Amino acid sequence: MPKPLSAHDPEVVLEAESDIRAALGDKPFDFDALLAVSNIYRAANAVRNRMEREVLGPAGMTWGGFTILFVLWVWGDRETGDLADDCGLAKGTLSGMLTTLEKGGLVIRGRHPDDGRRVLVHLTSSGRQQIEEVFPSFNQHETEFTSRLGLDELHELARLLRVVTATADDLPLVAGSGAGDRISLGS
Repeated sequence: MPKPLSAHDPEVVLEAESDIRAALGDKPFDFDALLAVSNIYRAANAVRNRMEREVLGPAGMTWGGFTILFVLWVWGDRETGDLADDCGLAKGTLSGMLTTLEKGGLVIRGRHPDDGRRVLVHLTSSGRQQIEEVFPSFNQHETEFTSRLGLDELHELARLLRVVTATADDLPLVAGSGAGDRISLGS
């Protein structure tokens, strides 16, 4: 009996996808969309699990903690509501994670200078050092995970995922969603 779609062997996945069509084929479902979204989910989980196991865990970090440090590293101080949105976290979840990061000396929460009711989160020098130490390995793994794709395929994959994400979030398509659009992050 094949494993469900959580299997990692591509042959087993194809067999499971065939089983889905056989089991539900008499129903008016969009199997192409079902399989595309299932594979997005599987890919995201596979990447996250391996990153946590091989990069973040050994560095004493969680996925959420890494995401918070990364956002602060790239975009600077953030209000807690904006930071929660940027990281895809509920505000309550963010609060607990910030407490853990504060105890580790990686971030500091403080009052907004213009409105004392608002809270700003700041990356400390220790937090900056941690993200700068971990990110090269994280990016090396990103490179490994996409190594079987050519540059045009990487750009197309990123573009297609932006389209799916915008649609799921009920947002208009953004820059970089056209077939010829490229976003360059370096030379």
